[in-house]
Amino acid sequence: MPTIPHARRALAVLTCLVVAGTGTAACSGSDGPGDTVDAFLQGWRKSDLSKVGFVTAAGAKIAATDVTTQLKALTGDLAPNLTKLEPAGKATESGKNATEPINLAWTLPGGATWAYQSTVRLTKQSSDGWQVVWEPAIVHTKLTEGDSLKVRAKAADRGDILDAAGKPLVTPTPVVTIGISPEKMTDQAKLLKDLNAAFKTIGVTLDEKDLTTRLKNSDPTAFVDVVTLRRPDYDKVRTKVRTLPGTVFREENRELAPTRAFARALLGTVDAATREDLDANPGTLTQGDMVGHGGLQERYDTQLRGTAAQTVVIALKTPADDVDETQIFSTDPVAGKSIKTTLDVNTQKAADAAVAPEKNASALVAIKISDSTILAVSNGPDGGAVNTALTGQVPPGSTFKMVSTLGLLDKKAVTLDGKVDCPATVKVSGREFKNSHEMKLGQVPFRTDFAKSCNTAFVNVSGKLGADGLQAAGTALGLGTKWDLGVDAFSGKLSPADTPTELAAATFGQGATAVSPLAMAGATAAVARGQFKQPKLVLDPAPAAALPDGAKLADTSIQPLKTMMREVVTKGTGDALQKVPGGPVSGKTGTAEFADGSEETHSWFIGWQGDIAFAVMVQKGGLGSEAAVPIVNRFLTTLNK
Repeated sequence: MPTIPHARRALAVLTCLVVAGTGTAACSGSDGPGDTVDAFLQGWRKSDLSKVGFVTAAGAKIAATDVTTQLKALTGDLAPNLTKLEPAGKATESGKNATEPINLAWTLPGGATWAYQSTVRLTKQSSDGWQVVWEPAIVHTKLTEGDSLKVRAKAADRGDILDAAGKPLVTPTPVVTIGISPEKMTDQAKLLKDLNAAFKTIGVTLDEKDLTTRLKNSDPTAFVDVVTLRRPDYDKVRTKVRTLPGTVFREENRELAPTRAFARALLGTVDAATREDLDANPGTLTQGDMVGHGGLQERYDTQLRGTAAQTVVIALKTPADDVDETQIFSTDPVAGKSIKTTLDVNTQKAADAAVAPEKNASALVAIKISDSTILAVSNGPDGGAVNTALTGQVPPGSTFKMVSTLGLLDKKAVTLDGKVDCPATVKVSGREFKNSHEMKLGQVPFRTDFAKSCNTAFVNVSGKLGADGLQAAGTALGLGTKWDLGVDAFSGKLSPADTPTELAAATFGQGATAVSPLAMAGATAAVARGQFKQPKLVLDPAPAAALPDGAKLADTSIQPLKTMMREVVTKGTGDALQKVPGGPVSGKTGTAEFADGSEETHSWFIGWQGDIAFAVMVQKGGLGSEAAVPIVNRFLTTLNK
């Protein structure tokens, strides 16, 4: 019988389906083999082959449900990703037999397409009309009974996160993952106690509650991760943990920074894909892929990860219960692209070492004054779980006096030696403001009020500053403006200063003003430089909307302000930094109240030495001189060794 056009096939197939609906057995396109192929392909796509008749290569009938089951087994990993299934030409008849080519295409994880042509054989040896000769070769010419298509991926070389010198900050590093095999445990409580004791010797705390839950929900033969240690740390506890009943070990390389704490919250980590990762990236990630979590590793994961090589294999289970694999298609990996940052390894290490002894959460940001590049982003303790250094939103306390003083100088409302009264307390619209430790200086030069950090003196001149002066000074130093660093960052929020009491509070860094350590480091660098330049962190790929440079700051304001910030160290609240190595330090301490009715305060210090500006904040650290200044001392001492 001659073939018919595809336009007529649809009508023939429809007629066939109607007949089949009446109970007639599997009408397989009586008008021609092409109709049967169309019905077969349509049924394959819908996982319903009930309207197609099948025979084996030997001529025996085979149920459509069995064919559906075999199709699912044969297509294996590829089953959900069939993107093309269509005739590749007209059916060719030879007596009671026919063939028709078909096109198949599959989308592999990562987006690559595997396309090829196969052939459907048909026969009309009985009164049932044209029937498909079912054989695995329909799926692929090399498939035979018992085979299955599997996808094997080989990860591409991951791109590096580079420092300012273009050298990798994160590199493959030998690690040992310590795990527990539930079936090998003899005493879970004792095992966890012994592991905790061993880990404490290297400063690692075991989350027993989480581990207990995971052990309870794991298969007896599972490898339940406990902790992954760099090889030197593992070697310190090896003899303590190796012989514990239930422990198992896995050695591998992980993408790691120079130290555990090194810019940890900023860089993020590279770990095996979680269930959440797999669910969020269907068709892109597979079990065992390494994925960036947090920080730059997550933000730029797609670029850093590149595209894995994909290999399609025919898997056949042998009588010995092994699996033989034959490769039939592969793609080449596309290496990930590196991310270049402005971080300086020595400065970052000095920052991490400076915050390490502080038990409270802390943050330190260091910026190169000459070009506004960020040299270090450190969060403590132990690298920090949250990148407070860049995204924190806290009151700046008296460090904001640097900003309000710039505004006062711009308005010519104060001078270095002009006297401003510093009483113990002062009231504005019925609200009382006071100094730490009930300090009162009386009528003294404004430079002394600044060096000693007198709140009431700033309250007394707040009316001269005004809301407009505060806003202008803050904006001139980049606070509250829109930054684009290539990573999440908070540039600050300026108080509206819309009432006398709010203006008074905002003048010395309280009220509705909020900043991050980065925001204050950027403002400090602007004062030291005499012009605001948006801080830079990610250089390549370059941020699309970096803020243009600000206007030059008035020298008549900047020079007196620099003098006052130097005197904070020579004769004020930051005098503990007088003898720090590396040259003169200028800066401002800060003590920030953050909750009404609480005596707890955040501790701040902002300043610069040479070409490096910095900001340090310690949550609940007390006075600026009590927690932040010692961190600055350690930072500059280490940096200038």
